[in-house]
Amino acid sequence: MKKVANFVAALLATGTMLSGCAMANDDNSGHAHIVSPKHYTLLLENENVLVLKMTLQPGEEDTWHKHNAETVYFEDGGKAIIKTADKAMTLEIPDGYVMWHDEWEHQVKNIGDSTITAIIVEAK
Repeated sequence: MKKVANFVAALLATGTMLSGCAMANDDNSGHAHIVSPKHYTLLLENENVLVLKMTLQPGEEDTWHKHNAETVYFEDGGKAIIKTADKAMTLEIPDGYVMWHDEWEHQVKNIGDSTITAIIVEAK
């Protein structure tokens, strides 16, 4: 429970700070599955949503990318560093954790010893 509370606190603190680095638009340039296809698989795209699966093996880092407003379900959490334009934070993401975030740009590195997988549902 402490891990969830720490993760939520970190995300809430980040959410306020991240409002200034949002840069989503209607095209897909810069989106995770375009710039980091090794780590993001496109599961569904239509006029309303983009659904991705993220897989980061231990030690892997994705490419700097953007998301529109998104809901993320972490099938398998882990320890990660999330970098934004303003700062980097280390998070312990619990298995089964669900988060929502407004549009933003960032980069994720898996610094744990297990694979992190997540399903991302992103507004168009």
